[in-house]
Amino acid sequence: MGWLNKIFKGSSHKISEGQYQGKHEEEQVYNEPSTNSAEAWSEFETEDIDRAIALSLLEEEEKGKNVVETVSHLEEDEQLARALQESMNLGSPPPPAPRSGNSGHVPNGNTYQPAPFPFLTGFRICAGCNTEIGHGRFLSCMGAVWHPECFRCHACNQPISDYEFSMSGNYPYHKACYKEHYHPKCDVCKTFIPTNSAGLIEYRAHPFWIQKYCPAHEHDGTPRCCSCERMEPRDIKYISLDDGRKLCLECLDSSIMDTNECQPLYLDIKEFYEGLNMKVEQQVPLLLVERSALNEAMEGEKSGHHHMPETRGLCLSEEQTVSTILRRPKIGAGKILDMITEPYRLTRRCEVTAILILYGLPRLLTGSILAHELMHAWLRLQGFRTLSPEVEEGICQVLAHMWLDSEIISGSGSNVASTSSSSSSSAALPKKGNRSPFEKKLGDFFKHQIESDTSPAYGDGFRMGNSAVLKYGLRRTLDHIKLTGTFPY
Repeated sequence: MGWLNKIFKGSSHKISEGQYQGKHEEEQVYNEPSTNSAEAWSEFETEDIDRAIALSLLEEEEKGKNVVETVSHLEEDEQLARALQESMNLGSPPPPAPRSGNSGHVPNGNTYQPAPFPFLTGFRICAGCNTEIGHGRFLSCMGAVWHPECFRCHACNQPISDYEFSMSGNYPYHKACYKEHYHPKCDVCKTFIPTNSAGLIEYRAHPFWIQKYCPAHEHDGTPRCCSCERMEPRDIKYISLDDGRKLCLECLDSSIMDTNECQPLYLDIKEFYEGLNMKVEQQVPLLLVERSALNEAMEGEKSGHHHMPETRGLCLSEEQTVSTILRRPKIGAGKILDMITEPYRLTRRCEVTAILILYGLPRLLTGSILAHELMHAWLRLQGFRTLSPEVEEGICQVLAHMWLDSEIISGSGSNVASTSSSSSSSAALPKKGNRSPFEKKLGDFFKHQIESDTSPAYGDGFRMGNSAVLKYGLRRTLDHIKLTGTFPY
């Protein structure tokens, strides 16, 4: 009979991507026995069920992304279902009522056990749209089944039809979309950071700004900002100062370029010292200078004071002539133009002849350097003995750090003196103007530089001095230094 032949032919199931190709062996046509159709069914029941169970187990053991395509047409499946029901109804009790939600129901009588035919896929529910898969192609991955059009990238929301895909959390991605979202890009050249010889992504990052960049940029001449130390991106040009330094546009916004422009900041810092009961009585000139003038003045000093590898400030004690910047230079074509300087003769009227600061730095950095150098001046004017580098540079860094703290605090000026010294004045400090988010971040960076300095004099000296001030207060720490030349423990 034709319908019996169709039962044993079944449907052809192709499983792609290297999976098992489900194909029955060559079929044989059996003539229907004339005695009893139920007996004819039982003769082939075991073979058919075994074949179906084997295919079903293969389907359940599939891992990864499996694409299953049903080759048989809908009309053929409907004929098969009708033929199967007719054969099972022969010599068997009436079938029970079909359960709701099941299509193509096969009777489950006491005489015949239902065979899990692999082509009956209508009961699968798509994890994307929560509807029935039906007869057709579907994907099996991530512990669920999907319509091919429902398995979509979490980034671009387009169907994933590639052989491979990437995962982040519980979300699938196209490999290209995953790379775009999660593969780090260089903040300098704006390209994906390449892998090293071991196949690992290797990059450098600034410890404060977390600016990621390719390791090659440390050796290819990429400039850094002389203030914030960030590398210059390829799509943004830094300003070139006449001494070879580079200044980023954010730091340029608050930069101080000439001596007159720095005088209001100098007055603010002297008021800060006065609020700490450390008023500087003498009139100490403040000059903004170029790097060449700063180096010359440092060579002219007879006293062996200690300086950082790149000196940005000096407290002078000797008489000499210094070239100072008279007027703020113009900026054009990405560089400094029309630098106007004039000679300034220093006369020794006290232990300090002048304070020199490198020009072109943002206000907060200029102020922290000035607060540091003014502490050198205060120590000399107060008759402190010659101190070790760790003690003198350390306590000067403590004052620079305290001034930065006072500037960073939002709102009106805070009375840092009242929290830093047990004998300080309670007078309020001058109010600070509103600062941009970047300028606040820049102040935090300058504090971070002081705190993380690894040099013995500036780094270790600051940490010892700051610990003493926090424990004993600024006034008692200074008294101990004047008496013993060391920090209290």
